[in-house]
Amino acid sequence: MELVCQSRLRLDGLKTADLEKYEGLDIKDICSTGLDSARLNHCAHFVSHALNLGFGMLCGNMSWDTKGQGVCIRVDEIFNRCKLVGTWSDRPLCLKPCLAFVTPSTNIQGNHMGSSPKKHIGIFIDDKIWHYSNGSDKVVTDSPERFLVKFKGLYGSKTQLYFGVLGNE
Repeated sequence: MELVCQSRLRLDGLKTADLEKYEGLDIKDICSTGLDSARLNHCAHFVSHALNLGFGMLCGNMSWDTKGQGVCIRVDEIFNRCKLVGTWSDRPLCLKPCLAFVTPSTNIQGNHMGSSPKKHIGIFIDDKIWHYSNGSDKVVTDSPERFLVKFKGLYGSKTQLYFGVLGNE
């Protein structure tokens, strides 16, 4: 883990101020491809716009007019792209910022996240997790403890909090 703390990571240089501009915004104020229905889950969509993650299933691919544009919209694709993942309790304290994921432990096989719909993602920085609240349709923050409690209530008692680190790709 020490090598991870000394290596250059994709989120190096990210500051709280970079995320504050998103606080309280609806996805329609963040995404220009038109993928903004309140009926959809936008947690990975928000994180990907904030970090410019242009791989996997893109928001623009959901419409012919914007095909090939946009950012990743799938939590599992982001998790499975991470160079290092683990349970939150195993997260090296030097990993600030990093990605935060919640999903039932049954959706994780080794270092791979499955496609269960019970999964959510945020960005951890300065002791807060920034994420998209699908219930409130806006970007919010929670402490890691509150984030886990909230999603245990939604996904069940086997829900765990995980960290993820993207390499510089």
